[in-house]
Amino acid sequence: MKASIILAQLCMRRLALTDAKHLYDETGSLEEVLRIVKGRIDEDYSALEERARQEEEWCTMHKVKIVEIDDEDYPERLRHCPDAPLVLFVRGKADLNAPHIISIVGTRQCTSYGRDCIDGIVKDLKRLCPDVTIVSGLAYGVDINAHRMAMDQDMSTIGVVAHGQDMIYPALHRADANKMVLGNGAVLTEYLTTTRPEARNFLQRNRIIAGMSDATIVVESSYKGGGLVTARLAQDYGRDVMAIPGPIHAPLSEGCNNLIKKNMAALITSAEDVINIMGWENVAALNSARSAGIERTMFVELTEEEQRVVQALREHGDQQVNNLTVTTQMPISAVTAATFTLEMKGVIQALSGNIYHLIQ
Repeated sequence: MKASIILAQLCMRRLALTDAKHLYDETGSLEEVLRIVKGRIDEDYSALEERARQEEEWCTMHKVKIVEIDDEDYPERLRHCPDAPLVLFVRGKADLNAPHIISIVGTRQCTSYGRDCIDGIVKDLKRLCPDVTIVSGLAYGVDINAHRMAMDQDMSTIGVVAHGQDMIYPALHRADANKMVLGNGAVLTEYLTTTRPEARNFLQRNRIIAGMSDATIVVESSYKGGGLVTARLAQDYGRDVMAIPGPIHAPLSEGCNNLIKKNMAALITSAEDVINIMGWENVAALNSARSAGIERTMFVELTEEEQRVVQALREHGDQQVNNLTVTTQMPISAVTAATFTLEMKGVIQALSGNIYHLIQ
């Protein structure tokens, strides 16, 4: 099976992250990637195949879904990143292509101020944008508080971990992970079973958190906090980055304050700020219009931004929002706002996976 093929390729660990994705982009085939890499190794390949077979059996037994980069369920936002993993292992039933996905990251030493900020923003996001999904890393501090508040609000939440699906780290969060999986959330990883949570894995998994989200919010972070890594990755991917300011002498606000000071993140103090930056102000109105059935206006007037989106869809076909940011050379917030108004005008249609189709 194809799953075994890509699992075997992963077991080799012969390619850098960008090299693996580049090979896939060049060949368009996971089998071809494996053929190329297989030609570079000098060890017993049968042992790798056996390891892959055992991994696939373990996933089947424990209801872990293997999602390859060319599968429909693969996160569309992540798929376009230059270092996207070729395979993900997913427990749970969360929609990895939910219409609105926000990652919330920050320090493992979250203060009461940070917790209050998380609680307020997540609670109000639920009210203002009911279908938003919260992504984080299931770690201590900001991560687990974001997950727990999302679950309290009956929101979907996804934990991206830095180890295999045969464990949960930290073990103290196992009950939270199980609650996410049994609810409408998920736990996902790119790592095979028996992979331990080494320091480098945490840095590597941050690209998944940033890549599968529309925007990243940094709540609290020290001067060199791990949340800043995720913020830089999000910025590199063309995603919006936001940060909550804190007292100027507070060590755990230094990272956020610096992001804002250097114009690397938008200053936010509420969920309303998030909604405005993302152009999601009229999500409720759009959902209502979808339910009623949007009628197309014959001679509709389009803004310059809307025309650019229409032209991109006409030239390149159906596109995901993150792709549109590239083809239109517009920030994601502007693309989101334009697609909203275009859909309200009946010019485009939203498909699954945050993909838009131009109605001819």
